[in-house]
Amino acid sequence: MTTKASGKAEQAGDSAPLEAMARVGLIAYAIVHLLIGWLALQIAWGAAATSADTSGAMSTLADQPFGRILLWLVAVGLVALALWQASAAMWGYRNRRGAKRVRKRVTSWAKAAIYAALGASAASVALGSGSSSAQSQQKTTSGVLALPGGQAIVAVAGLIIVVVGVALVVKGARKSFDEEIDFSSMSPSTRESVARLGQVGYIAKGIALGVVGGLLTYVALTLDRQKAQGLDGALQTILAQPFGKFLLTAVALGFVAFGLFAILQSRYRAM
Repeated sequence: MTTKASGKAEQAGDSAPLEAMARVGLIAYAIVHLLIGWLALQIAWGAAATSADTSGAMSTLADQPFGRILLWLVAVGLVALALWQASAAMWGYRNRRGAKRVRKRVTSWAKAAIYAALGASAASVALGSGSSSAQSQQKTTSGVLALPGGQAIVAVAGLIIVVVGVALVVKGARKSFDEEIDFSSMSPSTRESVARLGQVGYIAKGIALGVVGGLLTYVALTLDRQKAQGLDGALQTILAQPFGKFLLTAVALGFVAFGLFAILQSRYRAM
């Protein structure tokens, strides 16, 4: 009975409707990154009206005509994307062996959690109860710091985010995302354009995450809770550096590139 139920669950994970919804989810994921890139550009040039993070992106989308409907579509797409990654974590990567298979499955579980959290954020904003990502992170960080060993926990979390950021930069530099894309139906020029978008997008996102992790580690060492502001705080930190306006513009355009790459993934991603 257990084997039969598992087989049905696996069949659902491989179903065409879930794959179609996951591709819609990739478009939703792209929209979030495009909006973050746009908001980051506004911050760089002194015209930002909201924070450049996921909550700011969702709020910006909500303010558009039919924004609530769009947010619900984004939420459903991201949840479908989470379910697809969860199914990959449970039943996928059969052609891999040993540590590589374990790493792939752990990564898929992490992506499923991220997509689910983004979907929940979109649904929350659609219901009118969304909160600032920066404020939520400050509150969460303060709560963890108050626990026994809280400083160590926050420091480890910060270092993990830094490692993830470095991994994204390496992934972009090496173009190791190639294995996720079906290039067979692309012309050579299209293939090159997709690869360039992926490179720029992954590197920019990795840099931003690295700064987020660095700030979180700084919070753990100094107990300066005001620095725990997530992505928006990281972008503000980049802006405060010498030539920060131009550095932040480059990162913002990188987020836009990642969003465009995700749109292309929705068509060419190997499911």
